[in-house]
Amino acid sequence: MKVKRFEDIIAWQKAQDLAVEIYQQFSTLKDYGFKDQICRASISISNNIAEGFDRYSNKEFVRFLFIAKSSNSEVKSMLYLAERLDYCEKNKATEMRTQCEEISKIIRGLIKSLSR
Repeated sequence: MKVKRFEDIIAWQKAQDLAVEIYQQFSTLKDYGFKDQICRASISISNNIAEGFDRYSNKEFVRFLFIAKSSNSEVKSMLYLAERLDYCEKNKATEMRTQCEEISKIIRGLIKSLSR
């Protein structure tokens, strides 16, 4: 089945869900630099998937998928820091890092399939 809209891409859907959770989790955080960075990185995941999809070239899409994967890793790294700084409870940080791992696997699979 050929995907016709970026909204149908599972990685995009899951990245949107993660971004909503990130925003909700850190909405009251007073460390504005941290909050801005993790929120922007979380948005970057789904935005890069969408932007790459609309480039209409597998090579360009793969390039944007790598950027999305990098933003996903940034979010995951910041979640470790959030936990250490007591900005986020351990179980919530672990849950969101698990989401990051799932998104990463899906993006990696997309990259492999498009690179064939």
